[in-house]
Amino acid sequence: MAGPLENLSSSKVFEGELIKYKFKSAALGGLDAQFNLFIPLLKNGAKAPLLVYLAGLTCTEDNGAQKGGFFGAAAAQGISIIFPDTSPRGAGAPGEDDAWDFGTGAGFYLDATKPEYSKHYNMYTHITSELPEVIKAAGLPIDLDRQSIFGHSMGGHGALVLYLSSKTKQYRSASAFSPITNPSKCPWGEKAFNGYLAGGIEEGAKTYDATELISQAKEPLHILVDYASTIP
Repeated sequence: MAGPLENLSSSKVFEGELIKYKFKSAALGGLDAQFNLFIPLLKNGAKAPLLVYLAGLTCTEDNGAQKGGFFGAAAAQGISIIFPDTSPRGAGAPGEDDAWDFGTGAGFYLDATKPEYSKHYNMYTHITSELPEVIKAAGLPIDLDRQSIFGHSMGGHGALVLYLSSKTKQYRSASAFSPITNPSKCPWGEKAFNGYLAGGIEEGAKTYDATELISQAKEPLHILVDYASTIP
């Protein structure tokens, strides 16, 4: 079970509040996990719907909060935004700090099945189950029945996969900006799947590849994918 939330900092933003929290994460093997949460100004007793923002390779919970420019629009619409980290920190797993595209800062929003990573590298469970649980337990004014998800690059991959794979329709929509959409057929995804998963690329393609998952969808989907016309 995850530990209680510790408030690390708080800042006023567009009449709302941006709060950084820390807690002991059971999903991440008992390591400390941090996230940022924007809560808009609410009327008494009101709860805000939740947008989950997933960041890209090498990022932390701070990148989207500091650089995204989301808060004005979120405040105007009365929407809260959560910014999780991109991986566990300090797991001591083999090779986790050897390269920028694997391990620390590159959790790929999956649950690892290789023994050397499976204790700590469980970002899928951390985001879909654990974070809503700690928010609910803390009594924060968030409406967890109204969630959507978005992300950039590796985070776009995560947003699409978490949306498409949810059996309970946890997220009402997904938006992905320059996402990794077919990770089982690109070097970053191949490295992650072969590194974290006992079944390698075959397991990754079946479970964590948006292109494969969307091919099996039978119901209407609410997805936006956006790519720049020129990538420098």
